[in-house]
Amino acid sequence: MVALFVDADACPVKEEIVDVAHRHNLTVYMVSNSWMRLPDSPLVKRQVVPEGPDIADDWIADEISANDIVITGDIPLADRCIKKNAIALDSKGKQFTTQSIGMALAMRDLNNQLREQGVMTGGGAAFSRQHRSRFLSELENTIVRAVKNSRS
Repeated sequence: MVALFVDADACPVKEEIVDVAHRHNLTVYMVSNSWMRLPDSPLVKRQVVPEGPDIADDWIADEISANDIVITGDIPLADRCIKKNAIALDSKGKQFTTQSIGMALAMRDLNNQLREQGVMTGGGAAFSRQHRSRFLSELENTIVRAVKNSRS
């Protein structure tokens, strides 16, 4: 059975994920370093992990299985999940694939280096309604594909 894993601490689309999961009757694991208010639902599983680097990522990577879906902006976590044949989406609806993850990791490292050198400041574009809409569409399509793949 397909499950959703959410790197929840900085995720701006938690409510949307829960709504879509309810339509498909899928379990959602909200993984965070602290307690957070979430919709009261038997499908939503709150997993609070100790604070520390990569502890939430480690929990997700250990628990996720093939055809499960992770929602994260953490590119190394997405890479770990893809290697387990899971599906990785960011909160703007971009899917990380085996073909794209190498470039995403390289760009992440380059951007970190440029920030450390003071060449690049600031982050990416602000989260918008268009991002939310794209995410919802991609999540819906991804769930349909994952459920179909898990049955074959």
